[in-house]
Amino acid sequence: MAAELFPEVKISLDELRTLQVKRLGAALRQAYEGQAPYRAKCMAVGVHPDDFKNLDDLRRFPFTSKDDLRDAYPFGMLAIPREQCVRLHASSGTTGRPTVVGYSARDIDTWSDLMARSLYAGGARPGDIIHNAFGYGLFTGGLGAHYGAERLGCTVVPMSGGFGERQVQLISEFGARVVLMTPSYMLAIADEFERQGVDPRATAMRVGIFGAEPWTESMRAEIERRLGIEAADIYGLSEVMGPGVACEFIETKDGPTIWEDHFYPEIVDPDSGAPVPDGQPGELVFTTLTKEAMPVIRYRTRDLTRLLPGSVTAMRRMAKITGRSDDMLIVRGVNLFPSQVEEQILRDPALSGHYVIELSRTGALDDLLVRVEARALLDRDAAGRSAAELARRLKGMCGLSATVDIAGPGAVERSMGKARRVIDKRPKE
Repeated sequence: MAAELFPEVKISLDELRTLQVKRLGAALRQAYEGQAPYRAKCMAVGVHPDDFKNLDDLRRFPFTSKDDLRDAYPFGMLAIPREQCVRLHASSGTTGRPTVVGYSARDIDTWSDLMARSLYAGGARPGDIIHNAFGYGLFTGGLGAHYGAERLGCTVVPMSGGFGERQVQLISEFGARVVLMTPSYMLAIADEFERQGVDPRATAMRVGIFGAEPWTESMRAEIERRLGIEAADIYGLSEVMGPGVACEFIETKDGPTIWEDHFYPEIVDPDSGAPVPDGQPGELVFTTLTKEAMPVIRYRTRDLTRLLPGSVTAMRRMAKITGRSDDMLIVRGVNLFPSQVEEQILRDPALSGHYVIELSRTGALDDLLVRVEARALLDRDAAGRSAAELARRLKGMCGLSATVDIAGPGAVERSMGKARRVIDKRPKE
């Protein structure tokens, strides 16, 4: 149990709520006084930190969005002088101006503690060798996991992504008990184990902690079956901190526990922004409680999930991310998430978790193509049966007719980080 090294996870519900009110009040004041863009938003709706008295009052304050961070590029959202930042991380900026996140020395210390707590919850233990294949650099995954693993007292192999053959070599020869990476990349590494004829069960690997992209229970089962490990889900995002905002307990694997002593979660309707009760699906929103350099108030993550009661602790859990509101596909008027397609693919033992959804348009109609790899080479009849059955399940699940292309092993492009699941070739409106 994480309480052995991290007793704060056993905080009572009353103590937690009292702490949250105290820290929320301080975070609101810090953002209002230190971040001119957020202060302007508050003034526009006539709200002030003095108006915050209890948790329900938080909904009176305006949201923060990714666009706010982009508009403030590069340092406009810092609440401390830039000279007091010890590190900067940033998004890739592939869809526009990147978002920049700053960290004070205290922020790095807090982040390391929370990542250590997360890794321990996920099954890592002091003294373990941890193979870290999250990407290093401006992406928060690699360094966030690295500092947390060192804080926990582990030996870190800072592998980063790529070089699949070497990934297998080092996991095998260095004796890593724990591996960290995206779940889709773990499937690519599983393929590499098979290509080399190495049995992953013969290695020291026992635990995988995976995140940075949505993944289904079917993919968890696939990873655990192929590699003989326990797979836990870790959650985070750069704008809020990085990895380690929440993590599953390996004993329960019932959804990541949100570290509510540092991050206050809400669920809102993705269209109206209105609060949604715990247990109901909606968009996840976070307010940081202890960040110094760049607090964020009511940050709209675009991740779709539900808040669930705590199980191991009083802190609430989040259900698996079903997708992102900005990743939702609208095909012939039907809402479709890649995770729904993945769930249907993995029901067929002949098919792998490597797939891509391709959208195009003929006249006024959308065309939906699902290209998925077979686990092994299939003859024409077997491939035809798998394709027809998948198309039938997709039709039953969402009402959409899809063309299914069963490709051979290795035909779908691999990613070292987040998998690219959708290729949208439809003309822009």
